[in-house]
Amino acid sequence: MTTGRRLVVCASHSPGMERDTEKAQGREFRDGLARAREEVAAFDPELVVLFGGDHRRAFRHVVPAFGIALSAGVMAEAGHPAATLDVPGDIARAMSEHLLRSGIDVAVCRKIDLDHAFAQPLRDLLGGLDRTPVIPLPVNCATPPLPPAERALAFGRAAGTFLDGLTERVLVIGTGGLSHSPPSLEVDTFELADEERARLIAQGAEAARKKINPEWDAAFLEAVAAWDEPALTVLADEATERAGVGANEVRTWLAAGATGGAGLRTLRYQVVEEWITGMAVAAST
Repeated sequence: MTTGRRLVVCASHSPGMERDTEKAQGREFRDGLARAREEVAAFDPELVVLFGGDHRRAFRHVVPAFGIALSAGVMAEAGHPAATLDVPGDIARAMSEHLLRSGIDVAVCRKIDLDHAFAQPLRDLLGGLDRTPVIPLPVNCATPPLPPAERALAFGRAAGTFLDGLTERVLVIGTGGLSHSPPSLEVDTFELADEERARLIAQGAEAARKKINPEWDAAFLEAVAAWDEPALTVLADEATERAGVGANEVRTWLAAGATGGAGLRTLRYQVVEEWITGMAVAAST
């Protein structure tokens, strides 16, 4: 939904995009990101609300279905140094109280270190981590049992009701997906060292390329454009079987889109085999 006060942008992310320093891969997707970034710049947000998943790095032993960070940073990754995010604690606290009153059992997090799921969209869409205050809203997309799609939609609706009461121009971001099945998430373990993670990914990369499902991606983007919640619910709840474990990250798209409850137009979609992912970016009209 784009009103005078809100813009919604959803985009895939991938560590492979960071490794491709020459930007030779995923050119169509990168073009879509550039278009989205132009729209974000024209909108000039005063606050970012970012629904992102976790790759079993920030949350390992205790994994909330939904979280809200009152303070947070991003971990050092892919050549980028660790950094602290500018989280407006008073607004985040007020949002957490609103969510709880609305029936969303959200976990409050402090001093949590997030990974590229949060850092990448801030860099790609805003040009840096420190450009705009941001409220991170982690969604469990990786560690079963996962929240059902309907709960992700309810999370987004409740957040949207809170945002309706703000005067700031708010950019809402959903990040992750579409179809992909990272080998590091196919194993059911919460104690995975970074070295072991890298080994699993390298060993399984060739097989993972064959797990991209453009047909599922197309159906999902069509449902997003129409904001067909029944279809989105089925697609998200069946994501593991039809589109790989990484496709569960589309719960962040459901939450972000539900803040406005209106369709998102696809700016670009591209299968990027080098990143083992169907990559898409969409924005509100």
